[in-house]
Amino acid sequence: MLKGFLPKEFAFYDSFEKHMSLVSKVCKLFYEQISNTGDGKDYLKQINEYERLADEVTYSTTEALHRTFITPIERTDIYSLVKRIDDIADFIQSASSRIVLYEIKEIRKEAIQLADILLTATSELEIAIKALRNFKNSELIKEKCKIVHELEDKADDILKIAVAQLFRENDAMNMIKWKEILEKIEKAIDRCQSLARIIEGVLIDNA
Repeated sequence: MLKGFLPKEFAFYDSFEKHMSLVSKVCKLFYEQISNTGDGKDYLKQINEYERLADEVTYSTTEALHRTFITPIERTDIYSLVKRIDDIADFIQSASSRIVLYEIKEIRKEAIQLADILLTATSELEIAIKALRNFKNSELIKEKCKIVHELEDKADDILKIAVAQLFRENDAMNMIKWKEILEKIEKAIDRCQSLARIIEGVLIDNA
């Protein structure tokens, strides 16, 4: 009898997948923005819309977490997952807006390289999160998370080289603008790695 009175389990996995899908769209648009000529305002407008939708998923999932008595995985893991997914979108939206705000006309190759890494990382995470519905997919999930860790290491190296090059160019204003943009992209990739670690932790907890 008591079971009938308990709050029904919210479809958290549906929420994770929707959230990650929105973030993947943000990253794809950002890659297109910096790979094409133009002021990027149209791309930023679309990115802003997807980022807003991602915020809505974060809010609805958090609210559901407060109302749900039984959750499929630990509450702290659910909160951490949606927070990290949302962080990725936030950092990319921030990078995109700065490219438009600073009226960047020439895109540095390192930015494109980092955006490409980010696109790959979010694609791998999208697969991992879909597989998270069934812990029998643990080997696939581990493989995808491993790839994300490797991508983050690669991104670190690219950022270091890019920043060093900026200092050598002796253009203070350009250095300030691009250092900020590049670091935003790298932070998004760093959040991808954090998300991979959370997913790996979920696997361990449910082994």
